[in-house]
Amino acid sequence: MAGTYSVSQVNAYIKNMFAQDFALNRISVKGEVSNCKYHTSGHIYFTLKDGSSSMAAVMFAGNRSGLAFRMEEGQKVIVTGSVEVYERDGRYQLYAKQITLDGTGDLFLRFQKLRDELEEMGMFAKEYKQPIPKYARTIGIVTASTGAAIRDIMNIAKRRNPYVQLVLCPALVQGEQAKYSIVRGIERLDAMGLDVLIVGRGGGSIEDLWAFNEEIVARAIFNCRTPIISAVGHETDVTIADYVADLRAPTPSAAAELAVFDYRQFEEQVCLGEERLHRAVARVVERKRFQIRDLEYRLKLKDPERQLNEKRQRLADVQDRIQELMERKIQDTRHRLALMAGKLSGLSPLDKISDGYGFVTDGNGKRLKSVTDIQKGENFHVQLSDGKLTGTVVEIEKGERYVT
Repeated sequence: MAGTYSVSQVNAYIKNMFAQDFALNRISVKGEVSNCKYHTSGHIYFTLKDGSSSMAAVMFAGNRSGLAFRMEEGQKVIVTGSVEVYERDGRYQLYAKQITLDGTGDLFLRFQKLRDELEEMGMFAKEYKQPIPKYARTIGIVTASTGAAIRDIMNIAKRRNPYVQLVLCPALVQGEQAKYSIVRGIERLDAMGLDVLIVGRGGGSIEDLWAFNEEIVARAIFNCRTPIISAVGHETDVTIADYVADLRAPTPSAAAELAVFDYRQFEEQVCLGEERLHRAVARVVERKRFQIRDLEYRLKLKDPERQLNEKRQRLADVQDRIQELMERKIQDTRHRLALMAGKLSGLSPLDKISDGYGFVTDGNGKRLKSVTDIQKGENFHVQLSDGKLTGTVVEIEKGERYVT
C-alpha cells in the first residue's frame, strides 16, 4: 500500500515545489483587474483575469510604495511578483510586489464612454437631483429577493424604524436580462407613489455589477419621479447608476441608513422639542399672568368706585376745610363785631342817658346838636333814661363848643 499523507503534508510539499521553481519566484503577469478591494489594513485584494482564466492576487501594504495609481475595475495591468501556495487553504495566488498600467480593459472603456456621453447630456447635473425625504414612511427596493443586500436593508430598517413600510420588487441584478428586470422594478415602484427608492445589490466584479452601467438603467433612474438612492457593490465600486441617482450610498446598508430615519432618535427629538415647547409656553403663561396682575392692579387704580371714594374723601376734606375756614371767619367776625359793639356801646345815647345825660330833639323829633338848630318859643323834647320831658325855649344863650 502506498504511503498516506496528511493534507498539511501535501500542501507543504506543493508549496515547497512552487518555492523551488525559479520562474514562479519572479514573474510578471498581464491581465485585467476585477473584484478589487482595498482592505482597512492597507492590503489590496483583487483578481487578475484574461478572456478565459483568472488568478487571485494580493498586494500587501508593505509593497504599496511600488503602486503609483489607484487600482479600479477593468484596468489592464502588469503585476510583478511571485506565485506561491497559501498552505492553510491549499490554494495559490499571485503576491504582487509591483503593479504597472498596461492599458484599459474593454468594459472599463465602455464605462468611460457611456459616462462621458451621459454627463454631456446633463443627466448627472445637480439641478436634476431630487432631495431625499427626511422622514420617509414607504421605501421601495429594487434588488434580488435573496442575498445580503435585502437582508442588510431589512435588518437596518427594523432597527432604526419598525414602522417604516418596505416594498420589495425582486429583480435580477446580474446577467444579460438584469438591466430589463431592474428597469421594470423601478417603473413599477415609481407608479406606486412611494417616498423613496433604493436600487442596488451587493459587491462583485465589474462584470457582476455591469447591469448598473447600462444606459437603459441610467435613463430609468433619471426619468423616475420618486427620489432614488443607488447602492451598488462596496464603497470602492462606482457605477453609472451612482452618477444618475439622486443620492449615492457606498453600500446597501448605508442606503438603508440614509433612507430610514432613526425613530428612537426622532422620538427623543420630539420629546425634547415638546419639553422645550412646554417650557416656552410656561414662560409665556407666567409672563402673561404677570401682565394680567399688573393690569388688574392698574384697573383697580382706575376703578370708578375707587376714584369715586377718592373724590368723596377729597370732597369731605374740602368740606372740613371750608367748615374750618367758615368757623374761623365767623369767629373773627364775632370778635370784630364785639369790638365794634363795644365801640358802639361807648357811643350809644342810651348809655349816656343812663349816666345822667339826655337826648334833646326839636318838636319834630330831630336831634338838636347846636343852639342854632332851634328858635325861641319852639318846643323841644328831652329823653331821659326813665322818661321824656317836653318844654318850650324861653331863652337861647350861645357859648363855646364842646368837642367829644
